[in-house]
Amino acid sequence: MSNNPWLSRASRTIGFVLAMGLSTCACASLFGLGGTSWKEEVLLHDGNKIIVDRSVEYGGRHELGQTPPFKEQTLTFTLPSTNQRITWKDEYSDDVGSSNFNPILVGVFGDTAYVVGSPVNSESYSKWGCPNPPYVVFKYQDKGWKRIPLNQLPAELKSPNLVISSPDDVAKKAKRGFLSAEMIKQENEGFSQPEFRAIMRGPVANTGLGCLERIKGGGWQSPGGIKRMIPIAPSQTNADKNRN
Repeated sequence: MSNNPWLSRASRTIGFVLAMGLSTCACASLFGLGGTSWKEEVLLHDGNKIIVDRSVEYGGRHELGQTPPFKEQTLTFTLPSTNQRITWKDEYSDDVGSSNFNPILVGVFGDTAYVVGSPVNSESYSKWGCPNPPYVVFKYQDKGWKRIPLNQLPAELKSPNLVISSPDDVAKKAKRGFLSAEMIKQENEGFSQPEFRAIMRGPVANTGLGCLERIKGGGWQSPGGIKRMIPIAPSQTNADKNRN
């Protein structure tokens, strides 16, 4: 079974479709299909905890009748030093077919907040520059979120502290939709990839995500001109973990 968080939702679908044909296929849907929300108790690097309100909306690119990906998602929390309420938002991207990331870390260092996300599929990975390790890092500054290089993420922020895979499904099993820090830790223990067990600062041997090239006029292709097949419903599920 695959170890990549973005693959297992695709395993619930009937397969793959060509990127170029998807936008005109009558069987493909981009309609919003509702959403859900829950709370996660996030353990910070200094031992303090904050509550992160997570919400998702369903309805990215998927086959009718199949499980939709996340079309949009938000993380909302209070910055402890200022009591400022801030929201990080990951919106639908047509070239990805869903939202862009699996959020894996919310960090607070001094008066600044950080979010680390891992691309949900090869389209997102390529769109964001094929980073290795596969992280896209955001810093809250000037009342907005700005992407920063990984080497600007404080070294003290070492451990993923959000539910990485299928957070919505995990939350359904939690009492009143509340996931404690201990529950989050246990949920993430099944990963074998080092980049999901700790925040890596150097390249990993295999990100599991291919780096694609953009096709003129839209879409993606593998290096050498092979058209890219897109997972109908990528991202954010739990079945990819190695569980004993």
